[in-house]
Amino acid sequence: MRWYVYLAHFFGGAFLVNAIPHFTSGVTGRPFPSPFASPPGKGMSSPVVNVLWGALNLAIAYVLVYRVGEFDLHQTVSVIVIGAGGLLMGIQLATWFGRSPHGR
Repeated sequence: MRWYVYLAHFFGGAFLVNAIPHFTSGVTGRPFPSPFASPPGKGMSSPVVNVLWGALNLAIAYVLVYRVGEFDLHQTVSVIVIGAGGLLMGIQLATWFGRSPHGR
């Protein structure tokens, strides 16, 4: 595969992991920080905004993983690259929301 496919899959994993807290908070009816809050990333957004933001992140992840290059679950390298993007995003989100009073 070309290098940009690995880059797309890496970011696909990051968008996939970012979709989880937004979508989950939204469908459970809880406000959660989003880029659309005031101040961005710190203020609280409504559950509907978070469902939409989570769904958009999921759609972007789909495009980056399944529409850029070829993804095969049996290709270990592809799975590792997606997992690395997701893990890095998960660590970043844990650090960000661990400091936020909203995340505790």
